[in-house]
Amino acid sequence: MSTISLLEWIESTELSTAIREGALYYPIIGGVHLLGIALFGGMLLMTDLRLLGWAMQLRPVSDIVRQFRWWKRAGFVIVTGSGLLLGWCEPLKLYRSPAFWVKMALLAMVGVHALVFRARVYGDPAKLDTAVTNEAKLAASLSLFLWAGLIISGRLIAFDS
Repeated sequence: MSTISLLEWIESTELSTAIREGALYYPIIGGVHLLGIALFGGMLLMTDLRLLGWAMQLRPVSDIVRQFRWWKRAGFVIVTGSGLLLGWCEPLKLYRSPAFWVKMALLAMVGVHALVFRARVYGDPAKLDTAVTNEAKLAASLSLFLWAGLIISGRLIAFDS
């Protein structure tokens, strides 16, 4: 089965049709997706700004990371689930969208970022309570850049024809 055939099959499923053609499903899922981005992005932004020393400087890094971790995970699950549903309803459009492929490339880079910095920076945040390392600042800067690019490219998908 070719990629196009698979995408045509997905687009013809009842779930895809219901989301795409239903009066409320697509806007509700899109709204949930945006709320998930706000939750996840807000927690990520505050964690990264703390690592950079630009916000909440009186709070230990370990407190920020620990308190926001669950909320970031919840936001990520919401964004991923709703994003998959939005993608399921128009896979052919996404396949042909340059912005979508930029978004997927950035998502892959986020995965690489996690592999590189997870253990060394985020794994033991108590080490950063006394002094934030340059490596932690690099991780935070890259995180902000990658996630901002992901959000912008995701928004640009709507403008691809």
